[in-house]
Amino acid sequence: MAKPTISKSKIVIDADKGLTFKSEDELFKHFKPEIDGLEDQYFKWKRKNDILDESFDQYEGCLEETLEDPDEIWRDNEQLIDKPITVYLKVYEDEESGEVEYYIALTYLTEDIPSFIYLHFPTNDLDLVERYRDGEIVFSKAMSDAPTGALDGDALSESDEFALGLYEAMRVLQSSTDIPESEYRDYEDYREETVEEADEIWRRADSMGNMLVTFIKDFSEGEEGELFYLAVTLEDTPSNSHVLLFSFPTTDKSLVDRYRSGENLHAEEVVQESSH
Repeated sequence: MAKPTISKSKIVIDADKGLTFKSEDELFKHFKPEIDGLEDQYFKWKRKNDILDESFDQYEGCLEETLEDPDEIWRDNEQLIDKPITVYLKVYEDEESGEVEYYIALTYLTEDIPSFIYLHFPTNDLDLVERYRDGEIVFSKAMSDAPTGALDGDALSESDEFALGLYEAMRVLQSSTDIPESEYRDYEDYREETVEEADEIWRRADSMGNMLVTFIKDFSEGEEGELFYLAVTLEDTPSNSHVLLFSFPTTDKSLVDRYRSGENLHAEEVVQESSH
């Protein structure tokens, strides 16, 4: 875990910004307005049935684990104070019970390393966690383990095995001259339009009985050549809603044709869900 530099005469948090202090009292006095504001906000958001303050001693060691091996890092959270706050988040799941708890640390960064902790706490309240999942996500362990073509909000970004298998099958069929996987994020804005205003929607059942629905939109107009965007989803038949598995841009018309199988639907027959 990163720590401030401490010498006999001073504590250095961020020398470039003049954050050098003679004592811990002086250090905490400087950051007191931010600490007070973040604590007030935390207690305002915290539910009565969340982890009790008197139980926090049971989570000794979680702060260090959270900073050294976070599951997510968020910054520029507009819900927090108007300061450079970076949120570190770690997820703890009990393998036997399946119960999930979280540990959150609100930090000041010096050269991308936590050098001061404003506030840290455990919680079992997902709604509270979501309040701190705001702004820009700069690290996600799930995303780092996922394929390069995974996008926020799809099952592939969570390393879902079913989505991963279908995605890898697509990659095998893809032409070597098609859009590189490393550029998929450049086309991410096309995903929503494809799902909401698809030119074609195709539904088919795989060998296991899973109902796959593919949304296709032609973006070739205005481009130098052909350009399509596809969003592959898994249908929940009872509700007629869809889980987004993965999506991708392509200039490979033969690849698009492979997804034109099964039943051709009209857009108004389908209810969409952004993700699972």
